Amino acid sequence: MRKALRWLLALVVLIGTVSTAGAATAAEPKAVDIKDRLLSIPGMSLIEEKPYTGYRFFVLNYTQPVDHRRPSKGTFQQRITVLHKDVNRPTVFYTGGYSVSTNPSRREPTQIVDGNQVSMEYRYFTPSRPEPADWSKLDIWQAASDQHRIFKALKPLYSENWLSTGGSKGGMTATYYERFYPRDMDGVVAYVAPNDVVNREDRAYDRFFARVGTEECRDRLNGVQREALVRRAPLKEKYEAYAAENGYTFDTIGSLDRAYEAVVLDYVWGFWQYSTLKDCADIPADAKNATDDEIWNSVDTISGFSFYTDQGLAPYTPYYYQAGTQLGAPTIHFPHIEKKYIRYGYQPPRNFVPRSIPMRFEPWVMRDVDRWVRHNADQMLFVYGENDPWGAEPFRLGRGAHDSYVLTAPGMNHGANVAGLVPEEKALATARILDWAGVASAEVRENPSAAEPLATFDAKLDKRDVQREPALRP
Repeated sequence: MRKALRWLLALVVLIGTVSTAGAATAAEPKAVDIKDRLLSIPGMSLIEEKPYTGYRFFVLNYTQPVDHRRPSKGTFQQRITVLHKDVNRPTVFYTGGYSVSTNPSRREPTQIVDGNQVSMEYRYFTPSRPEPADWSKLDIWQAASDQHRIFKALKPLYSENWLSTGGSKGGMTATYYERFYPRDMDGVVAYVAPNDVVNREDRAYDRFFARVGTEECRDRLNGVQREALVRRAPLKEKYEAYAAENGYTFDTIGSLDRAYEAVVLDYVWGFWQYSTLKDCADIPADAKNATDDEIWNSVDTISGFSFYTDQGLAPYTPYYYQAGTQLGAPTIHFPHIEKKYIRYGYQPPRNFVPRSIPMRFEPWVMRDVDRWVRHNADQMLFVYGENDPWGAEPFRLGRGAHDSYVLTAPGMNHGANVAGLVPEEKALATARILDWAGVASAEVRENPSAAEPLATFDAKLDKRDVQREPALRP
C-alpha cells in the first residue's frame, strides 16, 4: 500500500513538472523575424526581398524629411538596402554617393569583419528624390543627416559596432558624415576620396598627368587625344549620325560640338581612372596614322560618346549640382595640344546641369571638412590608388588625428582597396578595421600581421573591380 502511494505521489510530481515546463515554454516569446523587426521601424517599408545564401537581403524605403532643419516641410522616400547576417555581428554602413544597387553585394570592410551591411542611396538620385525637387536641400549636411537618421533607426536592432565606408564620392560621403556626426560610427574606411579644398587651385592634377605611368603610355594617350581634335570635322559627322541613330540630344551642354570636345578631353583622365599600365597596349601607338575608326573606338571605349548627351547627363544631375555648389571640380590643361584645337577647355559643372536649376558655389564647405579631418580624424582610414587622377588631391592628416591613416595602393586606379596595399600596410589596415569593428582577436591585437578577413571571399557577392562610371565623376 505504501509502495503504491509512493508511486502515485511520484506520478503527480512528474505530471506537475511536465505541466510547469510546458507552461514555461509557452510563455517564452517567439523569435521575431528580422523582416518584421525592420518593418516595425517607423517610416520603413519593404520594396522586395531577394534570396542569397547565408544572408537575408532587403530593398527598403525609408521616409526622410526633405529638410532636416525643418522636418515638417515635406518628406521623400529614400531607398536603402540591408544585407542581414546576424544582429550579433558588426554592421557596415555603405554608400557609393549615387544610386544604390538593388542586388546583393558586399563591400570590402563587410567581408573583412564578416558583418551586416546597410547601403544608402544618396538623396536626389532617382528614385530617392523629392517631388517637386528643392535643389537647395541637396548638400553634404543634409545627406549626412540622412545617414544619421538611418543609423539611429537601425542601431537598436544592430547594436554591435558600426563602420562607415564608401568609394569615390561614397568615400567623400563617409568622410562628411564623420565630420558632422563623429559619435555615430566606430570607424571610417574611405576609398579614393577626392579632397578639392580650393576649387580654383588644380595644379596638382597637371603634375599628376605629367608623371603618371610611363612616358610611352602618356605619349600614346596624348597622341590619340590630340588626333581626335585634329580630326574634329570627320569625327563630328560620325558623332552626328550616332546621335541621330540613338535619339540623343544636347540641350543641357548646349551643342553637339561642345559634347564632342568634352568627351575627347576626358579621354586621358578616363584611361587612368579605370585602366592600368598594362592596358596601354590597347591604345593606338601611332595616332597620326591610325584610321578614323581606330581613333573613334579608342575614345568611345574610354570616355563614351553617349555621356554628354541629355540622356547621358540626366542621371548624374545631382552629382554635377553638388560639384558646382560645394564639392568642387578639377580643371586641367593640355600642353600637348595646340590652343587652336581646343574651343571650350574643361567645362564647369554648371554646363552639365539644366539652367532651370540655380547654382551658387560655396568655397568654405570643403575647407571646413579638410580642416576638421586634419585636426579631428579619429579611427579613419583613407585608401588611394597610385595611378588614380582623383588621388592627386587627397585627404591629409594633421597632428590632431588619432589612430588614422592615409595609404596608397601601388599601381592601382580608382578601384584601389585594402587588398591592393603592400603586405605590411594591408595587414595594418585589416587589423585596424577588425579592431574598430570590435571583432579583432587577441592575436591580431598583439600582432597585426596576423590579420585576415573573417569571411571567405565570394566572387559574386564581393566587389573587387572598380565600377565603370563616366569619366570626371569621382
